[in-house]
Amino acid sequence: QVQLVESGGGLVQPGGSLRLSCAASGTIFRAYTTGWYRQAPGKQREWVATMTSGSSTNYADSVKGRFTISRDNAKNMVYLQMNSLKPEDTAVYYCHARLLGLTTLDYWGQGTQVTVSS
Repeated sequence: QVQLVESGGGLVQPGGSLRLSCAASGTIFRAYTTGWYRQAPGKQREWVATMTSGSSTNYADSVKGRFTISRDNAKNMVYLQMNSLKPEDTAVYYCHARLLGLTTLDYWGQGTQVTVSS
């Protein structure tokens, strides 16, 4: 059973930084595509960033140049470094892992709240 546990959320002022962490267990993590999504109140969950098993990255336009996704396969960890935070970045952030094969397997964490406010 794959489990993803996020941490690192909190309250930060506009222009500040936070680093989210996602710990994965129960799998050989390096084979997965990993990513971050977020959901603001009253809105649908939206994609933020992805890092493939080959370390290719991609970002939503809204966070490009401000957020950086990274991973440490030896520690089964995924990170999201968030800089120059804006009030519109306020959301619950979710870690995601996907394994592509004969069947696509998707796993989600429980989410961590990020609030950007003065």
